[in-house]
Amino acid sequence: MTPTAPVRPIVVTGAAGQLGRQVVARSGGAAVGYGSNELDITDPSSIAATITGECVVINCAAHTAVDAAETDVDAAEELNVRGPRLLAERCAEVGAQLLHVSTDYVFPGDARTPYEPSDPTGPRTVYGRTKLAGEKAVLAALPGATVVRTAWVYTGVGTDFVATMLRLERERDTVTVVSDQVGSPTYAADLADGLLEAAGTVGALPSVLHAAGGGSASWFDLARAAFAGVGADPERVRPCSSDDFPRPAPRPAYSVLSPRSWIGAGLTPLRPWRDAVDAALAARADESGRFGGR
Repeated sequence: MTPTAPVRPIVVTGAAGQLGRQVVARSGGAAVGYGSNELDITDPSSIAATITGECVVINCAAHTAVDAAETDVDAAEELNVRGPRLLAERCAEVGAQLLHVSTDYVFPGDARTPYEPSDPTGPRTVYGRTKLAGEKAVLAALPGATVVRTAWVYTGVGTDFVATMLRLERERDTVTVVSDQVGSPTYAADLADGLLEAAGTVGALPSVLHAAGGGSASWFDLARAAFAGVGADPERVRPCSSDDFPRPAPRPAYSVLSPRSWIGAGLTPLRPWRDAVDAALAARADESGRFGGR
């Protein structure tokens, strides 16, 4: 996938996170990234000092600690609602455009077919409710903005799900993973390319789009793919139910995102999730070899 370079300069918020880092890295120098220490999206003066003219803002900043949000509602609302609203208001003031990244958690998770942007929402967690409220705040303040919902983002590096499975593969004989939650695994590099392509036409795009890895998988499927991708026996991954691993915030049973809106907007679909896992593991192996570690 080759991103289309937008005419306007790109500002990336949340650039210290896994998605923001990828957007900046894959922009070919077109994007300038700001971590929370450099651009606090909940601080109007910080936003005003950074968003000074016509540009495209890709907002990757968010409170993504799904379980912690259940008891720290104020923090989730600050980053997921107030911050995006302030960004959108500033963009409207100076003539900037905005791509705002959101989540599959805005849906109830009880569907049987992939979710379209027009499907009824119904979040069941504080995280999902604040992300949905953030979407509405952005579009109210800047009607030309585009919300991009995604799901199950990983790089295979750090502490994300794929990276965790690779660590457990080294540490344990077997790993037990839930098999009754189905979604759209999304490689952050693919999503970054998609956001950069969308940045070239933001303002002419629909208000809400879905961008996620092609196809669907359970966490169990994704874990097995990660094991197989590094030459480990996928049979070492054992299935279990969500009831075996209760969490403070309930996970959606089904939150697959349909690519139809993305493709209909003339944007390049993200590759199938299984191919993307292989690409992520290859990139991880390349980085490990380059820096001398597994």
